[in-house]
Amino acid sequence: MTFKFLSAFPWYMSDNRDFMLYQQDVFEILPSIPDSSVDLIFADPPYFLSNGGITCKSGKMVKVDKGDWDKSRGIEANHEFNRRWLSECQRILKPSGSIFVSGTSHVIFSLGFAMQQLNMKILNDISWFKVNPPPNLACRYFTHSTETIIWAAPHKDSRHYFDYHAMKKENGGKQMKSLWSITSPLKVEKRFGKHPTQKPIKLLMRIIKAASREDDLVLDPFAGSGTTGIAAALQNRRFIGIDLDDEYLEIARQRFETRDEELPVKRKKVYRRRQKKAARTVKKTVKSKKTDNPPKSSKSPQKSKDDKDKNPTLF
Repeated sequence: MTFKFLSAFPWYMSDNRDFMLYQQDVFEILPSIPDSSVDLIFADPPYFLSNGGITCKSGKMVKVDKGDWDKSRGIEANHEFNRRWLSECQRILKPSGSIFVSGTSHVIFSLGFAMQQLNMKILNDISWFKVNPPPNLACRYFTHSTETIIWAAPHKDSRHYFDYHAMKKENGGKQMKSLWSITSPLKVEKRFGKHPTQKPIKLLMRIIKAASREDDLVLDPFAGSGTTGIAAALQNRRFIGIDLDDEYLEIARQRFETRDEELPVKRKKVYRRRQKKAARTVKKTVKSKKTDNPPKSSKSPQKSKDDKDKNPTLF
C-alpha cells in the first residue's frame, strides 16, 4: 500500500508509506497530485470565525481566536479561497470518488455555492447533531447544536461509490438518514492535545466506511490533529494529510502510532430487572385492602335465632 506521486518530502511517513503528513500550504501540495487519483476527500476548512467574538469553553466565556488561519479576509476573498481549493479537489478525485465538506452557517453556504459553480454533483447535506453542544451565552439565539456536511461527487455524470448495506447494518437494519446524532470528541481522542475544530472519530469512521473501500486513498487538505487519518488507518485505507501547524501534525503522528487506543468499544447493554410491582402500586394495594376489610367492632356479634336453636342453652 504505497503512493509515490508527490514530489514534496513528507513531514511524517509510516513504515509502509500508507500514512503521510505534509507540512505545507494546501495550494502547494494539491497541484502536484495527478488527476483522478484520490478516492475520497474529507475537508474541514476554516470557518473564518476568529474575529473578536465570544464563545463558551469549559463553562467559561472566552474569545474566539483559533489562529490567523481562521480570520476572515472578507466575503469575496473567503469565497474565492473555497472555490480554489475545491477546484483542485475536483480535479484529483476519481470519477467514482466523492468529497465530504464540513462547516457551520458562517461558511457552508459559500462552500455549497462554489460546488454549484464548479458543476459538482451534490449528493446529500448531512446534519451532524452535537448531542452536548456548549450553551449560547448571548441568550438571543437558539443554541448552535448542528454542523452541515455536504457530500458531493466531482461531476454531474459521476457514479460515486456508496456502501449502502454497511450503513443500513450500522443503523439496525433500517436506511440511514441524513441526521446523525454523534457526541463531541471523547477524552481518549484528545490525549495528546486537541484542535479547536476537532471532529469526533465516530463521525469520520462512518464517512470513510460509507464512501470508500479498503486500500482506497483518503485525503484531508486541512488535517489538523489527524482524525481523518486515524479513522482511515483503523479501516485499512491509505491517507494523505496536509496542514501548516507542526503542533497539530505532532498530535496526529502520536495518535497514529497509538491508534488502536481509539478503536470503538462495544458496550453491552445492562438491563435492570423489572420489579413485580412498583412502589406506588404496592401502596395503593395496601390501602385498598384496608378499605375492603373494615376493622372489626369490639362488641361481639349477636347470635341469630337459628344459631340459638342449633346450640340450645343448657340450664
